[in-house]
Amino acid sequence: MKRCATRSRSTDIEPNSRINGTIRCAIYTRKSTEEGLEQEFNSLDAQRESAEAYILSQRHEGWICLPDHYDDGGFSGGNMERPALQRLFADIDAGHVDCVVVYKVDRMSRAILDFARIIDLFDKHSISFVSVTQQFNTTDSMGRLTLNILLSFAQFEREIISERTRDKMSAARRKGKWVGGHPVLGYDVHPQGGRLVVNQDEAEQVRAIYQLYLEHQAMIPVVHELQRRGWTTKYWTTKKGRELGGKPFRKASLFRLLTNTIYTGNVDFKGTIYKGEHEAIMDAETWQRVQETLRRNGKTGGERVRNKYGALLKGLLFCTPCGTGMVHTYTSRSRKIYRYYVCLNAQQRGWQSCPSKSINAHEIETAVVNHIRGISRNEKIIAATAAKVRQEGDRHMSALEAEQRGGKRELKRLNERVQKLVRASFAKGSGKGPALDQLADLQDRISALEQRMTVIREQVSSIQKQTVDENDLKNALGTFDPVWESLAPREQSRIVRLLVERVGYD
Repeated sequence: MKRCATRSRSTDIEPNSRINGTIRCAIYTRKSTEEGLEQEFNSLDAQRESAEAYILSQRHEGWICLPDHYDDGGFSGGNMERPALQRLFADIDAGHVDCVVVYKVDRMSRAILDFARIIDLFDKHSISFVSVTQQFNTTDSMGRLTLNILLSFAQFEREIISERTRDKMSAARRKGKWVGGHPVLGYDVHPQGGRLVVNQDEAEQVRAIYQLYLEHQAMIPVVHELQRRGWTTKYWTTKKGRELGGKPFRKASLFRLLTNTIYTGNVDFKGTIYKGEHEAIMDAETWQRVQETLRRNGKTGGERVRNKYGALLKGLLFCTPCGTGMVHTYTSRSRKIYRYYVCLNAQQRGWQSCPSKSINAHEIETAVVNHIRGISRNEKIIAATAAKVRQEGDRHMSALEAEQRGGKRELKRLNERVQKLVRASFAKGSGKGPALDQLADLQDRISALEQRMTVIREQVSSIQKQTVDENDLKNALGTFDPVWESLAPREQSRIVRLLVERVGYD
């Protein structure tokens, strides 16, 4: 964690103490990363110890060390957004500091522009600046030149380190390696680090989410279904014990999941796809279908485009000679509507550019519906469909069983967190505050998950009782005509889109 020591104001030293020969020295320390800060004696302590020894050596000049600690652990020197540094500036403005001591110039800043602002502040308040390991005096021009040279090298070093880090990450990405960051749903970080391993329970959830999107063809219904099931984003615990993730899905987080190439066993680096070292969760065909659906829904957000005249083949009919789509249009004569599908190429470039030109909408739609009706008389299609239904039933059962196993583990984890919070509350002798809010939130999640587990048990029982054979399917398809005639145009269009991928007209 980022370290910033608590403030302990020294009240026995009055402002403007230079009058009586006393120089009050504030020691500033900084470390860019959090690594090692948990140690009893870390880099910040070492910097302060060196600075204190230097101040002690100047005791004959009236130097004294202020007790306040200005320690920024885990903060970059590339900007001034550092809590301890801001406290130091506030104390300088209040007149409590005469001299600032650092172990090295780059501990104060690694950016020339920021450092110039800091020096201006020091000059405004007549503050001396001392670096323990680099001897210079900011009161004369040579000292300022030396300081600027040192700072230029510090910024150059920072930029070189950044370039090397970026180059290393780029090379690792091109080799398909995982270079760190937040893990995603479906994968865990290997205990030894450096690569991703599949979390089987979460992988089943990811596959189910992709299937849900293909089923609903829109994101909002999927978000509602995931909330109903109590599924959340990736939950994990850091090495330091922090619990992250586990948030309800929103459209943005769902979109990131649906478009993440990591699920195909690849990594995306600057728009280029590389083969990854990790195992794929999604097959390439399903992932591509989801991407195409997302692109198709990009302008409408997945909402059904208005279809005033019930054009069944809107977006499905293509002109074979031209290879372009055929758009639905109509004319009105004597209050009667005549509908057509027109080749887009012919419409835009003239009738002579296409041999197909246009076709009566009712005729082509009837031909497609008759083709669908003929399925009920095709023995091979019926057998294949029955086998597919059984296969989907087995897949659904497998997904439910995997979700059931994952739900039991999640319930166990949530109950353990509840017990941990209860014990902590009793130990502190308080039953109020953030702990109570966390307990209420955990209980709500447990209740929702238990309800979902009940639904899963009912669905498993229902699937186990259902059996589908060719005769049942043939009888069901035999009722196509009365069912079809009773459907609204919007429902008929949806069924056609589910059954038909593309219609070519020559």
